Amino acid sequence: MRFPLRLPADPPVTFKARLHDARTATAVGRWLGLAFAVCFATGVLSHFFQHPPDWLADRLPSRPYWGYRFTQGLHVISGIAAIPLLLAKLWAVYPRLFAWPPLRSVRHALERASVAVLVAAGVFELFTGLLNTFQWYPWPFSFVPVHFALSWLLIGALMVHLAVKWPEIRSHWTRRSPGTLALPASDGPDRRALLAGVAAAVGAVTLTTAGQSVTALGRLDLFAPRDPAVGPQGLPVNRTAKAAGVTATAVRDWRLSVAGPRPYTLTLDELRALPQYEVTLPIACVEGWSKNARWTGVRVRDLLERAGGGPGTGARVESLEPAGAYRVMEMGREYAQDPLTLLALRLNGEELSPDHGHPARIIAPNRPGVLQTKWVARLEVA
Repeated sequence: MRFPLRLPADPPVTFKARLHDARTATAVGRWLGLAFAVCFATGVLSHFFQHPPDWLADRLPSRPYWGYRFTQGLHVISGIAAIPLLLAKLWAVYPRLFAWPPLRSVRHALERASVAVLVAAGVFELFTGLLNTFQWYPWPFSFVPVHFALSWLLIGALMVHLAVKWPEIRSHWTRRSPGTLALPASDGPDRRALLAGVAAAVGAVTLTTAGQSVTALGRLDLFAPRDPAVGPQGLPVNRTAKAAGVTATAVRDWRLSVAGPRPYTLTLDELRALPQYEVTLPIACVEGWSKNARWTGVRVRDLLERAGGGPGTGARVESLEPAGAYRVMEMGREYAQDPLTLLALRLNGEELSPDHGHPARIIAPNRPGVLQTKWVARLEVA
C-alpha cells in the first residue's frame, strides 16, 4: 500500500518572540554589511602587501609610513566588531531559516543558497580570523590562502543576497519606509532598545580590543590577544630566535653579504662604522597588534648603491633562519630606495636582542611585520 507524502502547511517550529522581523534584520544588517565591507577591503590590501604579484611588487607604495598599521588594524577591529553583529543578525532572522516549504520558487531558492553560503562563510571567516589573532591554528590547512579565498566567496554571497532581498531591504530601510510603517508601533521602543544593546556590545568589544593597534586606546586594552608594550625591548615578538633555529653559533661568525655588480661583505663592526640613521616606524603584524619604535641602522639604499645598484633597484633579502615561509623576502624599489628603510642594528637605543633579529634586521615603512626580515645574512641587488 502506498501512502501519499504530504507536507505540513505550517512550519515545523513556531517562534513567538517578537522583533524577529524584517526591520530589525535590516537595521542590524546595515551595520554588519559595513563591517564586512571594511574587513574585506582592508583584508585584500593586506594580502597584496604581504603577497604582491610580480606586476605589483615594484609599485607598492612605501608611504604613508603608517599605512599598513592603519589598514591592518582596521581589518582586525572591523572583524572583531562583526562578531556580535553577526550573532544579532542570526538571532533576528533565524525563524526564517525554518520557513516551510523550504523552497517556494527559483528566487527563493537563490535566496536560501546565498544565505547558506553567507552564514557558513561568515562564521568560518570570523572564527578563524579571531583564532589567528591568538596565533592558534587547530586546523590542518594553511590559514592565509583559505581565509583569503573564502573572503571572496563571502563577499560574493553577500552581493547575491543583497540583490535578491533588495525590495524587502528597501521597504524596511528606515523608520519611515513603507514596510516599516506597517509593523506594530508598539514594537518600536523594544526594537530601539535591542539595537542600542547591540551597538553597546559592538562598542564594548571594540574599545577593549582595539588598543593593541590604536595607541590612544591602550589603557582599555583588556581583552585583546596581545599587549604591544609587552616583550623584549618593549616590543612583542611573534617568532623567537630559538623557534626560527637561529643559534648563537650561527650569529658568532656573522658577516653581511651584499651581492651585486660590486659585491662585498661587512662585519658587524664595519656596519656600525657606516653612517647611522634613526627612524621611528611601527611594527604592524597581521594579527592586528602594532607599535611604534625607534630604529637605528644603515640605509638599505646606501648598501645597494655601494654594491652597484642604481636608484631604480630593489633588493632580495635572506635570513639566517634555515627554513620558513619568509626566510627570503623580495623588496620592491619603492621600499628599497626609501630613506626610511634601514638595515637596523639597534632598537629603542639598545642593540637588537636575539629575538628581535640580532645582529641586523630590516625595518621599512608601510610594510607587514612578517616582511621586516630578522637575522639578515644577505642583501642582493634586484
